[in-house]
Amino acid sequence: MNHFNQYNSILQTALNQVGFPEQPHNLYDPLRYFMQLGGKRMRPILSLMACKLFDKDFEKALNVALCVEYFHNFSLIHDDIMDAAPLRRGQTTVHKKWNENIAILSGDVMLVKAYDFLANYPPQIFQELFLLFNKTAKEVCEGQQMDMDFESRNDVNETEYLEMIRLKTSVLLGCALQMGAIVGGADKENATLLYNFGENLGMAFQIQDDLLDLFGDQTLVGKQVGGDVLANKKTLLSLSAMHLANNDQRNTLRSLAKIEDPQLKIEKAKRIYRDLGALSYCQQKMNQYQQKALSALEKMSCGASKSDLIALAEHLSTRAN
Repeated sequence: MNHFNQYNSILQTALNQVGFPEQPHNLYDPLRYFMQLGGKRMRPILSLMACKLFDKDFEKALNVALCVEYFHNFSLIHDDIMDAAPLRRGQTTVHKKWNENIAILSGDVMLVKAYDFLANYPPQIFQELFLLFNKTAKEVCEGQQMDMDFESRNDVNETEYLEMIRLKTSVLLGCALQMGAIVGGADKENATLLYNFGENLGMAFQIQDDLLDLFGDQTLVGKQVGGDVLANKKTLLSLSAMHLANNDQRNTLRSLAKIEDPQLKIEKAKRIYRDLGALSYCQQKMNQYQQKALSALEKMSCGASKSDLIALAEHLSTRAN
């Protein structure tokens, strides 16, 4: 993934050049703090990659890349409040380091800043980018609301869950790619195919995250294995296990929530998910979305190599196993 690192270096330089006012401290200090926490920067890098497929001067997509990154970070600040999360990227979350009111307002400014970057494009391109970005922003909010609603429901099905992760995660990857393509001069058909690539890649990415949370190598994943199980969180693993189970096995699955010993709970979940075929089912589902992504990319016509995007898609199936 050396090419990925090169894009990241260019993006980081651009991020470093974006400044915030000094006053009020409690509005802008949290933003300076949060942006230096880092992250994979996958979404903005996708914008740069997409632009390069149609224009060698891919740095013209830096403004849409920054827009996507600022929107993503805005959503994380607000998600952390809703999830009562104490840590983000191994560091104290904004609402814990300051307070919830400051975090809400700072997140709002981050969203406004995202729109500022789009204003750097000519009117015709701006309108296309603006409409796509607004559509995506609303969808991400819809996905977050569905995720919160699921916490109090016991009848969530696989179709609903997949729609939730499509809205909450996948559409922003599609948007990042399509905006980069638009700036690069792609026609509507190719820009749409890139969106489809990103949307399906996002689905595969999120399902892989579900698998890694329980079956990944903790030293490589970088977080506690089994966190979703310990939190009794609904994932494709848990939903597919319930679907594949008979009545006795469903009772066993329900009893997992009552186990207080964390290690015992994790080990029992691993065993029953394997035995029921839920692990294999989710792996197959992830591979299906990955193949859909690669199929959309194959149909797309451009004058540049697609190797970077293909490598990124294939990297999903091997990361932190």
